[in-house]
Amino acid sequence: MSGKDQRRRGPGELESALLDVLVGADRPLTPGDVREKLPAEDPLSYSTVVTILTRMYAKGVLARYRDGRAFRYAPLTDGPSLTAQRMGRLLDADADHETVLQRFVAGLGPGDEAVLRRLLSETRGDEELA
Repeated sequence: MSGKDQRRRGPGELESALLDVLVGADRPLTPGDVREKLPAEDPLSYSTVVTILTRMYAKGVLARYRDGRAFRYAPLTDGPSLTAQRMGRLLDADADHETVLQRFVAGLGPGDEAVLRRLLSETRGDEELA
């Protein structure tokens, strides 16, 4: 597949794909193992897999174990936790948390808004939400 034929991936999409493979595995995997388990229709080079796994390890998302001259990786979190961490980092990157949250909530669909209200209520001990 040429560079022109490949679609551009969204932010965090590669990390999510690799994490899904690791979460579904019954043991820590080498980068080669991870690469083999990725969908064949969207192949990644070995070096890309190594780079993404190394970055995820540096972020504290993965554990890494030495296995001879290679490393094996295992998840320390799951997909939803990774997404929540990303959301938190994005929020922390902007000094105006209130405006960011206001715009985030304004963009929620009715079902997501109801879930968020319920979660906030449960977290705060069933306090009335204004």
